[in-house]
Amino acid sequence: MWRTLHPNVKTRITTSFLSRVVGSMVFPFMAIYFTAHLGAALAGTLLLAAGIVQFLAGLYGGALADALGRRHTLLTGEGLKLLAFTLMLLGNLHGPNPWLTFAALLLVNISGGLINPAAEAMLVDVSTPDTRTFMYAVNYWAVNLSILIGTLIGGWLYRDHFTLLLALLVGMSILTAALCTALMTETRAASPTARADLGLKPLLRSYAQVVTDRPFLLFVLGGILILSIEFTRTNHVAVHLAQHFPHTDWYGITLDGIRAASVLTAINTLLIVALTAPVARWLTGRDPHRPMHAGFALFALGFAGLAYSTRLPTLIAATVILSIGELLYVPTRQALLADLIPEERRGAYLATHGQVFTISKWVAALGLPVGAAIGGAGMAAALLLLGLLGSLLTALALRRTAGERMARA
Repeated sequence: MWRTLHPNVKTRITTSFLSRVVGSMVFPFMAIYFTAHLGAALAGTLLLAAGIVQFLAGLYGGALADALGRRHTLLTGEGLKLLAFTLMLLGNLHGPNPWLTFAALLLVNISGGLINPAAEAMLVDVSTPDTRTFMYAVNYWAVNLSILIGTLIGGWLYRDHFTLLLALLVGMSILTAALCTALMTETRAASPTARADLGLKPLLRSYAQVVTDRPFLLFVLGGILILSIEFTRTNHVAVHLAQHFPHTDWYGITLDGIRAASVLTAINTLLIVALTAPVARWLTGRDPHRPMHAGFALFALGFAGLAYSTRLPTLIAATVILSIGELLYVPTRQALLADLIPEERRGAYLATHGQVFTISKWVAALGLPVGAAIGGAGMAAALLLLGLLGSLLTALALRRTAGERMARA
């Protein structure tokens, strides 16, 4: 199946894997970097500002991808990313420079806002309904493997070899930019009215169409609810285990709640990496609707177990269940998303959908005060409810066929 994928798809998955391997060695630790040099309060404010910049850049990047073409927008983002990593390296060659590093981080987020919508739109442009489930499954496997490798290496090297990691970022950025330039072809020519399309009014008109598209908005809302379940891993579930998990001997290792959370995350990631290929083969050629909804149910059930239990065997079983759910719903949902998006507005639609991750994190942050108020059993019930509502909203969004939707547009 890999050989049958379009060269743009193979190039994107490869360059994304390489970038994430090195990026995962650095960016998960930036909160530590800014806290150490600027204090926790200022660090939190700066990281929030960087998130807002990425949100806005992503929206504008989607419009650019529609107006200027996918490849042009993506390569512009790659150039900005290389500039940002170079500034970050130069700013830390002779000791930490947090303000220059923050400026570079803003550039990194802007570049991501250009690259991601353009790359996502390009993947949809060159794929078909028959190949999308496999394509997104392989991409998801590559993302998880790259994060696993990068985080493990970064955890060992960050404290004493930060400059080396930044140099690796620059080198990898040069390589990925060269690969994209040499191997990617344009899948959407620039609009004849591109210059006019980049103004504020055309941008607002473009997104006005998105926000009035009821099926798409229902699909986005469903995605927010499902992803909110996942992001409870880093707040309610982490705090629940830290406070209530009893010290347990596991193969000669004494686990407390924090270590147990790390073990469960590692099990989840390893299962995704090990099982993506067989699950992708099983999904290929099947109607994606039923596996997706089954995945939603298993995903919510698994996280409900994590939110409630403090017994290691139950927690491991819950992790296996949610991992299977994740394997079923992620590629199928991505494939169905493509059918909801009109061809002439793919960049804007995918940029809007990209904000699902940001909003889901905000929703999941409520898990801390809510979990403290209703307890583990209450949170387990709430997560099951989120899964049910997410599944229902997604089903409502997909009731109309792609043909009916395009005829209405």
